[in-house]
Amino acid sequence: MDARLIAFLDRAESVLARLEPLLPAQRPNIDWGHTLAARWQRDGRSGYLMPLEVSLDIRLSDLIGVDQQRDQLGRNTHQFINGLPANHALLWGSRGTGKSSLVRALLAEHAGQGLRLIEIERDHLADLPRVVEQLQKLEQRFILFCDDLSFEAGEGDYRVLKSVLDGSLEQAPDNVLLYATSNRRHLVPEKQSDNENWKMVDGELHPNEAVEDKIALSDRFGLWLSFYPFSQEHFLNVVEHWIGQLARPAGLRWQRDEALDILAVRWATGRGNRNGRCAYQFARYWVGLQLLEQK
Repeated sequence: MDARLIAFLDRAESVLARLEPLLPAQRPNIDWGHTLAARWQRDGRSGYLMPLEVSLDIRLSDLIGVDQQRDQLGRNTHQFINGLPANHALLWGSRGTGKSSLVRALLAEHAGQGLRLIEIERDHLADLPRVVEQLQKLEQRFILFCDDLSFEAGEGDYRVLKSVLDGSLEQAPDNVLLYATSNRRHLVPEKQSDNENWKMVDGELHPNEAVEDKIALSDRFGLWLSFYPFSQEHFLNVVEHWIGQLARPAGLRWQRDEALDILAVRWATGRGNRNGRCAYQFARYWVGLQLLEQK
């Protein structure tokens, strides 16, 4: 082969190697018969659904002390799977109390019935119409899941989101539902100053329009579920559950006693909270320590 041609091909290969990282990522084709979850991935001005490998190891029975919330969201999801009217849901409350875990446990429970989960970030919610368009002709039932949906003071994105949710959710096909979690009931900060300009009109009180503007976003969700901080008894029951779940496969024999409860309470006090996440972390610490001492 001519030496100049070889040099040209080598140079072309070098140029392509440098350009390849700048090219758009190859968009995968999703087989929803086997793929249980995906994430909406922003790509320039557009985006695509990226399949996710998810574990279905968390069950509804693992969620201790949130029976009412579990039953309500479970009924709503069951209606949705069966093609019956169902509501978009907002799960709000204290951190680490099982909001996200409940949604993922529902996927594990109903994946065999065609339920699928699509994660979408708060900053990408403006793409909802594009996401819905890709799902409307599919036979599976899709929950669009936005974790930690909230806005900080001074952010005006929630006004844009209101109009997007109105258009996307009201016209969404019956195989799409939105579940969101938040630490705030109304998703946006509420200040005392919002309530300072109340007016008396014909003997009737009318709240400041700023209040109405802010709470209107959360009104887009038909089902509100509240999650509260754990009591000490609730926390210790969750610790007991997770120690049992982790100890059983390892063959660890154990028994709950006062000393164990004291250790768990001290762990929670040191972290400044009592919730399910903290209980699970303590259970991993304690079971791991017991197994290490047996070696």
